[in-house]
Amino acid sequence: MHKILLIIQREYLSRVKKRSFIVMTFAVPLFFFALYAGMFYLTKKSFKDAHTEVFIIDQQGDFANRLQSNKNVSYKKSQLPLQQQKQRLAQEQTKQAILYIPQDILTTQKAELITSGKTSFVTQEIISGQLEDIIREKEYKAKGIDLKLIQSIKPKVDIEAKEITADGEEKNSNTAIAMGIGVALAILVYLSLFLYGAQVMRGIIEEKSNRIIEVIISSVKPFQLMMGKIVGIGMVGLTQFVMWLVLTLGLFLVATTLFVNPQDIQEVAAGQPGAANMGTVSKAMGQGSSASILASIQSFNFTEVIVFFFLFFIAGYLLYSAIFAAAGSAVDNETEANQFSMPITMPLLLTYILSFGVIINDPNGPIATWLSFIPFTSPIAMLVRIPFGVPLWQILTSLALLILTFLLITWVAARIYRVGILIYGKKASFKEIIKWFNYKN
Repeated sequence: MHKILLIIQREYLSRVKKRSFIVMTFAVPLFFFALYAGMFYLTKKSFKDAHTEVFIIDQQGDFANRLQSNKNVSYKKSQLPLQQQKQRLAQEQTKQAILYIPQDILTTQKAELITSGKTSFVTQEIISGQLEDIIREKEYKAKGIDLKLIQSIKPKVDIEAKEITADGEEKNSNTAIAMGIGVALAILVYLSLFLYGAQVMRGIIEEKSNRIIEVIISSVKPFQLMMGKIVGIGMVGLTQFVMWLVLTLGLFLVATTLFVNPQDIQEVAAGQPGAANMGTVSKAMGQGSSASILASIQSFNFTEVIVFFFLFFIAGYLLYSAIFAAAGSAVDNETEANQFSMPITMPLLLTYILSFGVIINDPNGPIATWLSFIPFTSPIAMLVRIPFGVPLWQILTSLALLILTFLLITWVAARIYRVGILIYGKKASFKEIIKWFNYKN
């Protein structure tokens, strides 16, 4: 045990003292902040630059006067025939388009938007929306329906979500919050397990290629060395991870408070056509008033989520790090390690992809439930489910299976590791690794 602690200390201090650790710790939050600011700026700028001048050729005769210009589109009646307007359009370098409205648009409900390049989706949707409104008004008028009366009827129902606890008490509930937290946890766990598990593998490959491992192995057992590296690098990861969270949240809070105008955020969101058809989380966030959302956030059990996040993160990291350690001991360089990386990370990648659809849409369904019990997928699947409310016995069972699998994989990895770290110049295959596992001391 003493030797394992010494190896943990060596791995932890050697990495924390590196300049790359300090640079990455502060650079990553700054990078995400810059990425967020850049995306916001470019999105806002794109709406300003997307303004298109549209020349209308109206064969129907009544549409041109009813089309309304806005910040994205400005309309002008064309003074030229269609063919001449097309020739002029081909020569212009500015953003211009021709809207040809046929005489039978009320029956065919078709029009043409002609541009010199690819048609902008924003422009196309704005124009089609306005044409639909005009046709709808004409249909109402033809059928004797009072349009003003219809427009005056605008019901809006706010659904205040409630959740009944096991004690029979009601508490505020908002699915959007659970969705947002679930997706965020899926991203964090996937990136973290892949990043720090790969660091274990790279550390072993580096020491093996430099023959340092031969000196170290003379004083400690392979299993002690493997566990020391796994735990030491894991502590480095946790340290860096916590600092990333604190710095990133601090930067976002300062930026959104001091530099970002809430009106600009609403303008960017509202300026996107089809904003109402954004992702599932955005739809859910639109339900309910701000007060009910705030009450749901206050009633949300963040303590439970944080505690189980760290437990599943640590257990998942230990499991995958043991696998990465075995893979690292079987190869001599990172190029050869790629053949093992893909099979190792496939369960994580599959669960990560399913998190955005299957799991958050049906968190208590059979697929999500089974994924949260399988140890190789549970670090992500269970953390996505927990914000929606999962029985405690399922969480504890999943965690117990994950820990037991870690112990089993560690035993298997140690048997591969004890042989693989001393093998040089021989390309490992799965058949060769099975032989290493069966070797006797």
